[in-house]
Amino acid sequence: MAISEELIEVGALQWFYREAKPAQESNQLPVLFLHGLPSQSFCWTGIMPDLAEKGFRAIAPDWIGSGFSAKPAKRQFAYTPDAFLNSLGDLLKALEIEQCHLVVQGFLASVGLQYALRHSEQIERLAILNTPISSESKLPWVMQQWGLPFVGDMVTQDPLLVDRTLEGGSRYVVEDKYLDIYRRPFLKSSDVGRSLLMTIKNLQIKQSMAELESGFRNWEKPILLVWGLKDPWLPLTQAQQFAKGIKDVELVKLEEAGHYPQEHWPQEISEVLLPFLRRQ
Repeated sequence: MAISEELIEVGALQWFYREAKPAQESNQLPVLFLHGLPSQSFCWTGIMPDLAEKGFRAIAPDWIGSGFSAKPAKRQFAYTPDAFLNSLGDLLKALEIEQCHLVVQGFLASVGLQYALRHSEQIERLAILNTPISSESKLPWVMQQWGLPFVGDMVTQDPLLVDRTLEGGSRYVVEDKYLDIYRRPFLKSSDVGRSLLMTIKNLQIKQSMAELESGFRNWEKPILLVWGLKDPWLPLTQAQQFAKGIKDVELVKLEEAGHYPQEHWPQEISEVLLPFLRRQ
């Protein structure tokens, strides 16, 4: 299944997204994939065709400030969780998606979980891959540096921060042909570095984690947790603790995967994600 690359104007912001459509009309709900930092929608391209082949429309946007989406100045976009939440809601309206399944991974993707809590009527099933979901979740030092005065301004302009972070979090080498895609926005403009700095400064992770811990105690829809056990930043214990309070939850452990499991283990993820989405 081919993956198309699309642009859509939503208000004053331009979103870039990737989409894989089923060959025939389907009554399956679409699946929305949200990436973490410092990644982009490309990270889902190993999984999206598998879903399209089984009748699911798969959509993966680049967050505002990331990848090939708009990088507005802070006076135009606050880079807070609420700003991301509101813009995501606007995107879904523009794409005419009233209800969907949601798949998230990584830091910033936790905003997608906040969106699910605040708009639970729109989310049917939820899959969480190595995403901060606990008050014990802390921003790793490699990412904290991006928001430091003076240091952050320099570090976020270095395209190699993508290599260091993706490979450091994954615990594996990422092929150069893929790194070239992740680096491209950094090589094209300094705006992506400035947006990353503002995202980190305004991530409000402590408040966001408090909202997730409180909100998911009352969540009743199916959740799939897929956790790479070699994640240097988010240990399995956080996923296990989160699962204790959920009524309908499945926890799948990927022994060899790290923080970005979809980078190296897309087939294994598809093999658990598809049955979860198709389960009656």
